[in-house]
Formats: sequence, C-alpha cells, structure tokens
Amino acid sequence: MRRYAEGVTDPSPRRSREHALVLVALLAAPLVLLGLGRALEPDPRGWGTHEQLGFRPCTPMTRWNVPCPGCGVTTALALSARGAVPAAFRTQPLGPLLVLASLAAAGWALAGHRRGRDLADELAGLRWRFLAGLSGLLLLLAWLYKLAVVRGWP
Repeated sequence: MRRYAEGVTDPSPRRSREHALVLVALLAAPLVLLGLGRALEPDPRGWGTHEQLGFRPCTPMTRWNVPCPGCGVTTALALSARGAVPAAFRTQPLGPLLVLASLAAAGWALAGHRRGRDLADELAGLRWRFLAGLSGLLLLLAWLYKLAVVRGWP
C-alpha cells in the first residue's frame, strides 16, 4: 500500500493484471471441483465416474485390472461433494486431498488479496520444485493405496 505524507494509506494498492486472474481462478477452483463432483453420480466400483463426462474407460483397469495413478479421483470427488469424506478417502485419497488443497489455495488467495499483495508475484515466489515433488509423492502414495485396494492386499 502507498503511504501519503499525512500517513494515510492508499486503499487500492497497485497490482498486476495477472493478480485478478489468479484470484478468480483460485476462488473458483473449489467451487468447480465440488460442483463437478455434485453433478456426477459416484460409481460403486470406486472408479469409472469419469465416464459420465464422456471419457473412455480406464484402459489399465479394463485390460489388466490395474488402476492408473488417477484411478478413482473423480469418484472420490463425487463422494466428497456429497459429504461422504471418509468414503472418498477410502476410494482414492487424492480426491479429497485435491478438494482440501483447493480450499487452502482459495483461503491463501483471499488472505493475500485482503492484505494488498499481488498474487501473481506471490505465486512466482513459491518453491515450485518442492511443491511438484510433494505432489508427485502424494500421487505415488495414493496410487499404491489404490493398487492395494484393487488387488485386495492387506
């Protein structure tokens, strides 16, 4: 915020044009995820809900009964949107984690905006390699969990 000679602050801090795009995208993300989940009927198999969107069936599951890394995420989103969070975690932990991450990102964006920060600059300063590594690890762990569930491993 800018300060004037009398100590009065400018109520409208200067932000980049990208700031508004980041703000809208991060505030819309949880609404889109939950709205999409609400519009879909969770597949009782624990995977395959994405087919309601016109996508083809999961090739590894139909051919070899091996889930792909994202297998069950759409089903878990549909369960999360219905408030069945424990069932969503059992189906595919990555689904409810995506919802939680989108809610956290929306909260972060709203807080940054209210503090007068430029969200595009804030995003540029994030530790993207760490976040990508963490995301990859979570994807791997969720896939191993789904593989164990499908295969009936203890």
